[in-house]
Amino acid sequence: MAEWTSAVGAAQLARLVGSQQERGGAGGARRHPAYRTLADGIRLLVLEGRIPVAARLPAERELAVALSLSRTTVAAAYEALRGEGFLESRRGAGSWTSVPAGNPLPARGLEPLPPESLGSMIDLGCAALPAPEPWLTKAVQGALEELPPYAHTHGDYPAGLPALRRMLADRYTEQGIPTMPEQIMVTTGAMGAIDAICSLFAGRGERIAVESPSYANILQLMRAAGVRLVPVAMDEGLAGWDMDVWRQVLRDSAPRLAYVVADFHNPTGALASDEQRRAMVEAARSAGTVLIADETMVELQLDPGLEMPRPVCSFDPAGSTVVTVGSASKAFWAGMRIGWVRAAPDVIRSLVAARAYADLGTPVLEQLAVNWLMRTGGWQEAVALRRDQARDNRDALVAAVRRELPDWEFTVPSGGLTLWARAGGLSGSRLAEVGERVGVRVPSGPRFGVDGAFEGYVRLPFTVGGPVAEEAAARLAAAARLVGTGAGGSGAEPPRTFVA
Repeated sequence: MAEWTSAVGAAQLARLVGSQQERGGAGGARRHPAYRTLADGIRLLVLEGRIPVAARLPAERELAVALSLSRTTVAAAYEALRGEGFLESRRGAGSWTSVPAGNPLPARGLEPLPPESLGSMIDLGCAALPAPEPWLTKAVQGALEELPPYAHTHGDYPAGLPALRRMLADRYTEQGIPTMPEQIMVTTGAMGAIDAICSLFAGRGERIAVESPSYANILQLMRAAGVRLVPVAMDEGLAGWDMDVWRQVLRDSAPRLAYVVADFHNPTGALASDEQRRAMVEAARSAGTVLIADETMVELQLDPGLEMPRPVCSFDPAGSTVVTVGSASKAFWAGMRIGWVRAAPDVIRSLVAARAYADLGTPVLEQLAVNWLMRTGGWQEAVALRRDQARDNRDALVAAVRRELPDWEFTVPSGGLTLWARAGGLSGSRLAEVGERVGVRVPSGPRFGVDGAFEGYVRLPFTVGGPVAEEAAARLAAAARLVGTGAGGSGAEPPRTFVA
């Protein structure tokens, strides 16, 4: 059986190496032998996630023709990469990318800090904002008023409260996607939804195609389920999804599932166009792949006047290919653990039947609270408040990072909650480690990749603004200086207490 899970064509690799060298990322100002320049370029593409780990590279002769180099030069580059642990080969199977042994993924940076630590540590680990009051309190009060009739029942609703299922179905119908309550299941957050979908469709050893980078917690959930992740590299900046690459991966790997965040992608903030969404659905249908469309960020458009594309499920309204996941956690509050699935009725029935062996159902009171918000217009008011807060935080954080860290590269997204930043040639893992010592917590890039990719990146969420954003950027700059000079050991300056 082949060790690779995807493939990179010669023309594609030549284009990627060329763009890398144009940025100066492979050779810098010094002159290197041609084979070394090529090896460095491929190595950096792997570390940045633009070439997935376990991707088969073209044969030496094919790549030599595409790059107008000698085959000897390409062979020497491949040999150098093998020696460094970034390439593996086997006769008859070709060569595929890898990362050196002993580089485990960082395990810290996304878990929320305990409240007692917030005075001295600025937490940029979680992309979650405080509750949009007074709407949380109003929603809970409204739910309590509606609770008595449900209290006289058993309280188990494996598919969700009928009223909330109908409300969610009506919301899709209002978007022009006819939906019945039988196409909706309410879950315990989006994580609960995706866990249920993966359990239903993908057993241990099955392949799931994922964007590279992708949402770290989902990647870890899938790893724990024992599936094989097939990373699909995204374009640089906010260009997002390279549909030629997606078609190739779905065709060659035939994954059982594919997971995409088309609306303000986490972590890059990219927004897929209508054409990209249509092409994604068509490619999944042709490959027999079920496409999970994660819509948890869809309502967080931050730029006024932004025209949103059609939902992914609008290109598969019956729900036979596209399984949509939504949530109240990002648009409203992370503590409101209400998510939902929209799919074909038979898929929903299977998910509900399997739930008997998982969590049985979602808390009734929280379902009533979300239903109250959506029925009364409180949801729209709360989401508008959330957008204003996230927009102000984004603008403050962008200005502060540009001032304190002018060599960091990023593209400002038009929505969502995250900024994906290339950290000026520094190690994201080292920045995360040293950052905690100087009082700022950030997740490093490899958390969002597969097998050690994106070492040169960090994710910065829009969770702080004003003076706190300025202080966070200052502490990041202090961490960057320590990393850049090789310092940052136990003698790093302790964090100052900071009160917003």
